[in-house]
Amino acid sequence: MRDFNAAVIAAVAGASLLLAGTAAADMPKKTTWTAYGTTSSGYAQSVAIGNMMKKHYGTNMRVIPGKNDISRMAPLRDNKADYCACGVAAYFGQEGVYIFADKAWGPQPLRLLMTNIGTFGLSVATAKDAGIKTLADLKGKRISHVRGAPALNWNVGAHLAFAGLTWDDVVKVPVSGFAASFDAIINGQSDAAFSSTVSPSPKKLAASPRGLWWPRLPHNDDAGWARTLAAAPVYNKVNATIGSELSKDAPAQLANYPYPILIANASKGAGEVSAIVAAMVKHYDDYKSAAKGALGWRIENQNMTWAMPYHDGAIAVWKDKGIWTSAAEAHNTKLIERQAVIKSAWDAMSGKDDMAKEDLKAAWSKARVAALTKAGFDPVFK
Repeated sequence: MRDFNAAVIAAVAGASLLLAGTAAADMPKKTTWTAYGTTSSGYAQSVAIGNMMKKHYGTNMRVIPGKNDISRMAPLRDNKADYCACGVAAYFGQEGVYIFADKAWGPQPLRLLMTNIGTFGLSVATAKDAGIKTLADLKGKRISHVRGAPALNWNVGAHLAFAGLTWDDVVKVPVSGFAASFDAIINGQSDAAFSSTVSPSPKKLAASPRGLWWPRLPHNDDAGWARTLAAAPVYNKVNATIGSELSKDAPAQLANYPYPILIANASKGAGEVSAIVAAMVKHYDDYKSAAKGALGWRIENQNMTWAMPYHDGAIAVWKDKGIWTSAAEAHNTKLIERQAVIKSAWDAMSGKDDMAKEDLKAAWSKARVAALTKAGFDPVFK
């Protein structure tokens, strides 16, 4: 038995060494990533990862800053960028919704490499004087509704769902943008708005006479979490410790989703993807403190059953590290099937090029929901 165990250990070690050697050989000489703007933590993290790759593998990374989802995702779509350190728009791209419900886009064949899951929260910030202690207390309250920002409003909807509420149960306060959504609270026109806990806007609200409160999403409320995840499968539970009115000594049970989300097209070579993921895992200590928020890339933070499928190259690394399970494999297979159903529905739609933008969105929404429902999937976006 001792000889058998020794043989198994040796085989595993040998496989790891083989993967490490292959990873080094497949590391690209140059690579192009897109990310948020130059002042964002996502851009800084990408640069830090690039410095690590240059140091250990001689790889030259170019990071293209993008001011919006289109400018970040278009280079990936057009194969002018290899990877995107994206936000939740990556998930919208997979689903073919919002900006992707357009003849220039359609559903995107995207795959995950890794995600950064930090200790910040993504939640509904409320005025402390509004008497909103729980998300259920939002009923009848005024909530900022941002014009031209469906993703922000979708996130509010996911939090309302936690309490069994919808936008119909609150008073919509139309605002022109994200900053305006908090100005409306400070000025007494609204009571709540969606934000990251580390954004400057909640800090500004906290310093105002109205004050700041983050309604909690108790992690033991299984029914509430089931409703939120049905509305927005991207969310994770988090004990938020960073941001306005939060600390390690005063955490809050909130929700968040990964940022950045490192993605590639499904067609990207598995060898190169394996090389990059293996390098990010092996040399995590090189970049974890080199950019704000980079600690969230650690291997312990990776979610193998998240809302988007992993790339085959990434899966090879996760198998090598012993964190890829049969449940993860089954989940991944279903997500790939889901992408195929959405893509087939898009391809089957006739007359897309001749439709006006809003007509296309309406027709596609119906076709997408019908196809996913028929295949046994929850459309999520209805």
